[in-house]
Amino acid sequence: MKITIDRSILSQLPEFNIIALSMDVTYEENNIFVEELIKKTEKKISEEYSLEEVLNIPLIKEGRDGYKKLKKDPSRYRLACESLLRRLVKGNELYRINNLVDVGNILSIECKRSVAVLDYEKIKGNVKIRLGKSTDIYEGIGRGIINIENIPLYEDSIGPFGSTTSDTIRTSVTKDTKKILLFVVCFGKDNIEENKQMAIDLYTNYCHARNITFVDVKKE
Repeated sequence: MKITIDRSILSQLPEFNIIALSMDVTYEENNIFVEELIKKTEKKISEEYSLEEVLNIPLIKEGRDGYKKLKKDPSRYRLACESLLRRLVKGNELYRINNLVDVGNILSIECKRSVAVLDYEKIKGNVKIRLGKSTDIYEGIGRGIINIENIPLYEDSIGPFGSTTSDTIRTSVTKDTKKILLFVVCFGKDNIEENKQMAIDLYTNYCHARNITFVDVKKE
């Protein structure tokens, strides 16, 4: 699999990048250790931030500024990581889905970056990350049809399968998932190495990750 970032994004956001990892994993539901991690994270974030303070987190601000440069209103089309943080600050719990998705949400919250957890086998051909067009549409997970114009989206040989705001049902993980492709979305260069290690540690500890490989992401 080859992954490339298109000039439609880089011409406006030259530092935009993606951390991409593939790994074999074990799918589980109702994992008590993941549940403990979720509760700990919920408590920490709800006590640490207010709604106003979430907007001033440097990496959240960086992502919001990136959306503005792409002419997308970040308050209407929120980055996935910001949506998770806002949910916790408002006193709501995280959704419990499965260990693969739940750990991805924890990673996103800790990194303050959007994270995509994708079923590797459902992605067909090479992946291009480009700016969404007015003709691009897909059904976001739990969100219905969403407007992805001027948002960085992920596209394989079939078509768009995710974005920095929401992923799709087509490439979502299920109980049959044996291998995932993990994206950590970076609008700047800070903390990338730390984010890589955190992803490896979380998925190794909570999803029995093995055969972990960094997928090279080329800039066109």
